[in-house]
Amino acid sequence: MLDLPFEKWTLGDALSQRVLQSGDAPFIRMVGSGALGFRKFQAQVLGLAEALQREGVGPGDRVVIMGGNCLATLRGWFALNLLGAIDVTINTAYRGRPLEHAINTAQARLMLIGTRHLGVLAESEVHLPLLERALHFDDHAHEADAPVPQAASTRFGRITLAPLPAPSPPSAGWQAPGAHAQDLASIIFTSGTSGPAKGVMLAHAQTYLVSLESARQLQVREHDVYYIFHPLFHMSPRYVAIYAALIAGAQVCIDRAFDAAEWLQRIRACGATVSIGHGPMLEMIHATPERPDDADNPLRRLATSPFPWHIAADFERRFGVRGLEVWGMTEVNIPLWNSLDEPLRPGCGRLVSDEYEIALVDPDTDLPAPEGAAGEIVVRGRRPWTLMQGYFGMPEATLKAWRNLWFHTGDLAWKDADGYYHFIDRLGDRIRRRAENISSYEIEVAAMQHASVRECAAVGVASEFASDDDVLLVVVPGADFDPGALLAHLAQVLPHFMVPRYIDTLDDLPRTPTNKVRKAALRQRGIQAATWDRKAEGVDLRALARAGRTS
Repeated sequence: MLDLPFEKWTLGDALSQRVLQSGDAPFIRMVGSGALGFRKFQAQVLGLAEALQREGVGPGDRVVIMGGNCLATLRGWFALNLLGAIDVTINTAYRGRPLEHAINTAQARLMLIGTRHLGVLAESEVHLPLLERALHFDDHAHEADAPVPQAASTRFGRITLAPLPAPSPPSAGWQAPGAHAQDLASIIFTSGTSGPAKGVMLAHAQTYLVSLESARQLQVREHDVYYIFHPLFHMSPRYVAIYAALIAGAQVCIDRAFDAAEWLQRIRACGATVSIGHGPMLEMIHATPERPDDADNPLRRLATSPFPWHIAADFERRFGVRGLEVWGMTEVNIPLWNSLDEPLRPGCGRLVSDEYEIALVDPDTDLPAPEGAAGEIVVRGRRPWTLMQGYFGMPEATLKAWRNLWFHTGDLAWKDADGYYHFIDRLGDRIRRRAENISSYEIEVAAMQHASVRECAAVGVASEFASDDDVLLVVVPGADFDPGALLAHLAQVLPHFMVPRYIDTLDDLPRTPTNKVRKAALRQRGIQAATWDRKAEGVDLRALARAGRTS
């Protein structure tokens, strides 16, 4: 386990120190391919960093990455951080307004993009006035040393396109500028509940700390192998797995996507001993047919948020794994952990590190909640630069979250006599789908662009999975309203996970005396017999999206 002084809490320092200690030991690979050792991976990252420097990238520059789970996406993140630049890795499902918001908010002039996402970039080009150049790569590439397509440089519209340089060592004597612990490393966009996605600014010290603590709490050692399938624009695969493995000297096996039916087979194929998950995914895995040899696998530790209590004990028994529920968020790391050394118990963990202070407060007054009562979780760090530095370009949202010297998480919880916290719900208009926080605002803005919608409100309703929501869009219809036509429009302008399953109509939306929509009333009303259901209608979302791109 690396033990670096605070001033060395940067990705570049961690990688250099790991190469000194582990050399050519295997580090990273895609499922089904050979591994790259630490030394060779570092050489490829440095080579890409030098190439990006020739593109004009320097310390403090923000560069957007939009790529699937592949080594090119990973190298891009590392190379930018070694240059002292800021990687802005965005959701690959973004299209239309959410995509434009992320790129424009980041004020990025350069983008690294997987070839399969060039179509959505072209659709939004006219709305991206600052973006000048996009370097494309094949995010379908499977092998560790797969060449980048060397297509001739072209232009589409105003943005210049060129291939991302192929992985190669740096020039003799070239050195990366590096960064300081207090410098920004990354901006990660997290979907809000009532507004557009916010770009969380993470300093190098923060990304190192969350990774170090993840390695410690999961007791990761050099012989361990991570299996990850979450998209690389999320905090958990980046820091709970990849960066944690770097600190511990362990290996990482990356899958392209989650597949419940293939999950156990992939665990075995990777020889994985550690993994991460989210509640709905574990419920899907648990719902697969049980086999007598399910526990015959190498997996021993699984960090998850949440660990659905109705399946937790049986999941551990069936797969022979220890599930470790945690609580955290991109802004404040993972302050709450359960322990591998204690038996399974309900709750999302307790404070295990002296790096943080946590309290439960009355959401209206910020005064401490009474003992045993529910309150909003608020967090602050004991060391500088180790919690988020704000929401990029959104000072009002930053001030609202950081008030009275605490970060307000918007999560409601209670604490038991043993110090374990129990999550209750989000305070706001929470919609959670497939491990994504969904902004009702983004759905509503997209729906209001359709001529047949006079007013609307999006809410989360219960799905077949206990820790997951389906999206219900309630519409005050105009002339010639057709739910199928509205859904086709939404499928073409929203990420697939935001597209509603249900569409309902009302003559008027319920409102408060101050004219705010009473979304709690809509959630309570729920699904009616006449509610339109895209699953019951057999609608194929991806086919609708493709039809929109080719029309």
